[in-house]
Amino acid sequence: MPKKPMNAPTPRTDHLALITLFLGAIAIGASPIFVRLSELGPFVTALYRPAFAIPALMLWVGFNGQGTKHPQSFRDIFLLISVGFLFAGDLIFWHLAIHNTSVANATLFASSAPIFVVAATWILFQQRLTPTFLCGLVITLLGAAFLTVGDLKFEPDHLKGDGFGIITALFLASYLIAVSRLRIYFSASTVMLWSSIGTTMALFPIALVSGEAMFAETVYGWAILLGLALVSHAVGQGFIAYSLAKISVNFLSLGLLIEPISAALLAVFILGEELSMWQVIGGIIILSGIVVARRDGK
Repeated sequence: MPKKPMNAPTPRTDHLALITLFLGAIAIGASPIFVRLSELGPFVTALYRPAFAIPALMLWVGFNGQGTKHPQSFRDIFLLISVGFLFAGDLIFWHLAIHNTSVANATLFASSAPIFVVAATWILFQQRLTPTFLCGLVITLLGAAFLTVGDLKFEPDHLKGDGFGIITALFLASYLIAVSRLRIYFSASTVMLWSSIGTTMALFPIALVSGEAMFAETVYGWAILLGLALVSHAVGQGFIAYSLAKISVNFLSLGLLIEPISAALLAVFILGEELSMWQVIGGIIILSGIVVARRDGK
């Protein structure tokens, strides 16, 4: 690892990080829409998400110029690429969860990622948890439950899919914590570029053995894949990586629960779906929990 860490955050950068967190969560919330509109299967679509983002991320690294901290050794490259494997695990098990249980169940269990983030930072890094933050955590998770309560189905046939949802949350939590640690030493553009290479490497064999078509048939199909890569991955994940150097990974994991709210709202305008009463209530509760957690000031 480089010997000198990145600069410490200032109040101004803290506010900017908060804005980028919310914008990143909204951009990532568009990913289910792109996946729904894709002409290709879920695993091949997932492959193109990081792969098509790599050229844009290379431009980001080049644009940063002297502000970019590059990996200095094989160990650095290995760590950066390994983060991409964690994100690949998140995508793989998320799709497996959707195919083996209801979307509501998969969403609920995947939304448990903040629990694993908070537990890991407390155990591994002795990060103190205040009553204010814990209250915000409980409120936010309650809101996530309300988002899906109308469609939840707890049946024996869904147990495997529910388990995949929990594994999804574990991979996401691991990814967020790993990125937060790497952001001490590397710029967001460097982390995103190398981790996206790792994610592409991990997803490529999965896509090949999935039996899904590897190429879109129309320009529209390729445009959807490009939109997924640029909007949800390069911009969405990139903003998240940027904000992880400035704010707590615990708070960020809660902020990411804006993602399903964004997805629900975008589905209304793009896919013509309707918001349920439970989704509206859940969205309000999630936002309230984030506000409470933010009052912790850390």
